[in-house]
Amino acid sequence: MKIVADRNIPFLQGVFEPYAEVVYLDGKAIARKDLLDADVLLTRTRTRCNAALLDGTSVRMISTATIGTDHIDLAYCMEHGIEVANAAGCNAGGVMDYVFSALYAIASRKSIRLQGKTFGVVGVGHVGSRVADMAQKLGFKVLLCDPPRARREGPEAFCTLDALLAESDIVTMHTPLDATTQQMCDAAFFSKIRPDAIFINASRGEVVDENALFHAIPKLGAVVIDTWCREPEINRALLDAVDIATPHIAGYSYQGKQNGTALAVRSVARRFGIEPLYDFHPETGVPELLPIRLNVEGLSQGEIASVFQYNYPIFTDDFLFRLDPSRFEEIRAGYQYRREFYLGQ
Repeated sequence: MKIVADRNIPFLQGVFEPYAEVVYLDGKAIARKDLLDADVLLTRTRTRCNAALLDGTSVRMISTATIGTDHIDLAYCMEHGIEVANAAGCNAGGVMDYVFSALYAIASRKSIRLQGKTFGVVGVGHVGSRVADMAQKLGFKVLLCDPPRARREGPEAFCTLDALLAESDIVTMHTPLDATTQQMCDAAFFSKIRPDAIFINASRGEVVDENALFHAIPKLGAVVIDTWCREPEINRALLDAVDIATPHIAGYSYQGKQNGTALAVRSVARRFGIEPLYDFHPETGVPELLPIRLNVEGLSQGEIASVFQYNYPIFTDDFLFRLDPSRFEEIRAGYQYRREFYLGQ
């Protein structure tokens, strides 16, 4: 059995070696010739898994250590009998922490009062659900927009996108990238959003029409962007215009990376009958990186901001990225994973 793996998947080296031949390559550099005799491709978002890569190879399974699968041609894989597994929900806690660290940091910097504000979550899957739950615990009125869930579960818990944009003081994007969400945040979207609203995108860059966002910025209260179109060649004008900019690291918590690798390994193990890895999970090994429960009950907005910034000083990530945006991939590859925090039990 042969596995080709993105060398930047953390905690992976040494895991499969007792059971398979493992070749580690840079994700962007993985080519068809590397997969001719491979059974499994272990990947992240930087490997475009399409016909050009897979035609004529022996790949039987692609396991991605990411939530998203937009880098994988799912139709091609289904047609050619290639099983695809993703790490659904792996980085939900990390993205949740990112959203609220960014929100309270920018509110503190720009003197935006958050008390009594309405918080709109677009896309209520693994990540959006965690974000909505924390927003409720922090006292926000929460609106949810997720048309697929509304169709399955009934509309009672959800609202339309137009209603959410009209009523929300904070709009945060957590949709997958597909034909229905490609550039959904376009000129029409921003024409309907409330003046002075805070806009956050930590889903996929292509969910946003960056030109439309750029022209809407004077209308908005603040903008936070973690994901960009055409990564790593990002829109420098947009970078300069937004309030917080980071290089696609919202989900880069220690626990998120552990979960992503664990789920990717387990799916391969179960597909190929490697029983010792059925319940694989990387050991934390560092007590200081264990998740921490925060108690913010009774604290003022400024005090909550200080607690969040102590646990995740997001302006440091913003500053380091702005110093040299050309280091987009280098920063991601060398990122020091942060521990997650949560409220309540």
